[in-house]
Amino acid sequence: MTVEERENFDNFPIGMKVIDIDDDPIYLNLLDGLLRKCQYQVTTTSHAKSTLKMLRKNRDRFDLVISDTHMPDMDGFKLLELVSLEIDLPVIMLSANSDSRPVMKGITHGACDYLVKPVRLEELKNIWQHVIRKKKVEPKSHIKSNDPDKAN
Repeated sequence: MTVEERENFDNFPIGMKVIDIDDDPIYLNLLDGLLRKCQYQVTTTSHAKSTLKMLRKNRDRFDLVISDTHMPDMDGFKLLELVSLEIDLPVIMLSANSDSRPVMKGITHGACDYLVKPVRLEELKNIWQHVIRKKKVEPKSHIKSNDPDKAN
C-alpha cells in the first residue's frame, strides 16, 4: 500500500462509498438510514440495469456494492457476476431468504458476504472489511509474472 493510499485510509471506514440496489423502496430507505449511521456515503437505486451502467461509467466512484437478490429488471446474481467480472468491486448479496441454497449460490458466484433481511446495524458496521481485503489482494495479483526478472 502506498503512502497516498494509507492517508486515504486514515479515517476509513468513515466516508466509504456504498451503492445499494433494492427494488423495495421501504427497505431501500431503511438500509440507507442504517448505512448513513455507519458514516458511509450512500447511493441508492432500485434498478439493477441502470446501476450497472452507472458502475461501468464511474468505476472509482464506489467502494462496495450491496444488491438484493430478487429484482424485476435483472437477477441480483447476474448483477453480481457482471460487477465481479467487469468492475471488480466487492459485492454483498442481500435477501429475505436465509435458505442455504441461495446463500451458497451468492458466495460461489463471487459475493464477499450474504446478509439476510432484516439487516442489523452491527452487521453493516463491519462491511468495510471487504473493501480492505479487496485492496490488499489487488497489489499481490499484479506481482505474478511469467518473467522471473520482473517478479524480483
